[in-house]
Amino acid sequence: MLVQISNEPRDYAWGSTSLIARLQGRTPSGVPEAEVWFGDHPGSPAVVEDGTGRTLDAWLAEQPSATSKLPFLLKLLAAGSPLSIQVHPSKHQAEEGFEREEAAGIPRDAGHRNYRDDNHKPELIVAVSDEFEALAGLRPLPATRRLLATLRDCPGVRQLTERLSGTDDAVALAGVIGWVLSGEAGSEVDDVIAAVSELKLDSSHEFAREAQLIGRLQGYYPGDAGIVVALLMNYVTLSKGEAIFVGAGMLHAYVSGLGVELMAASDNVLRGGLTPKHIDTEELSRILNTSPIEPPRLVPSSKDEAIDVFDAGIADFSLTRVRLANTSVVLPISGPAIALVIDGRVDVSASDQSDHHVLSPGMALIASADEELLHLRSDGDGVVFVATPGR
Repeated sequence: MLVQISNEPRDYAWGSTSLIARLQGRTPSGVPEAEVWFGDHPGSPAVVEDGTGRTLDAWLAEQPSATSKLPFLLKLLAAGSPLSIQVHPSKHQAEEGFEREEAAGIPRDAGHRNYRDDNHKPELIVAVSDEFEALAGLRPLPATRRLLATLRDCPGVRQLTERLSGTDDAVALAGVIGWVLSGEAGSEVDDVIAAVSELKLDSSHEFAREAQLIGRLQGYYPGDAGIVVALLMNYVTLSKGEAIFVGAGMLHAYVSGLGVELMAASDNVLRGGLTPKHIDTEELSRILNTSPIEPPRLVPSSKDEAIDVFDAGIADFSLTRVRLANTSVVLPISGPAIALVIDGRVDVSASDQSDHHVLSPGMALIASADEELLHLRSDGDGVVFVATPGR
């Protein structure tokens, strides 16, 4: 069975006022539109477009072959300004933290609550806009030391450089992040922010993009200690169709652009700067993975010219991109699947082709768990993302 689903954009302050509206071919609402959730998560369940007004969680519960909950959450994400620097827990950490906060009687919607559910939240995002900017993972320290060497000499930069000079990179980074976010660094954080904000580099310089980004962050969040944390992170620019994967414990922040995001069905976020919201430095430090990494790009495997699979090896989800050019594709699926069109008009039909829907950009449908195939057809160019459970 196939049924269309829809949802209203969430108006987080960092959302774009135009990207989602432009994709959907409608007039902008005039307020930030940050995310559209296509899933059954209780924070914002999609609505089933069958005339009943039911939410997707209620519809799934009535399907004889369906599980009680989707293991994944598919989103359109549109960043008009930087999101907070954040990290997500592992499954074990989420279960432990959720149980601890439940026992403490902290309301699940409390601003200082860290764990709103007991699930992990690995995620991947694929760029839909021509460019998508992100901070993802902690940069290898040799490169960060070269970046610091370009800054003017001041007490804050000297202190930061000294603290990053230990023999164990992960330990040094953990110490610096705790020092910065705890408030112990005091005016030295201001010194570092000022030094990097003043940095003017030729566009061919190794760190020209990082310097430009830090200047923009200072404009959005003047004096925020998270700017120093951002200085330690990989700056990643994705072209349309490129992706990154963010696993448990990895610091990240999306900066600008439109993307299709797929994650485990969770809303657990611990923040590490660039936000007025609650920051629990002690808990963040406990779950943070401070091992330096290269930018965590996720390269899809291609089954043929039309089908690319973004598979991070996570049991909760896998994402397939189907590119059509006046063609038809038969896509095998397993488990409940959500199809989201981001380009063209695409006819989506069920296994026996008796049930079909024509979707325009920004429109989605769910295939019940008993469906084994999706027939996708477009009379012109079309792009469809299909989310399914992973391996």
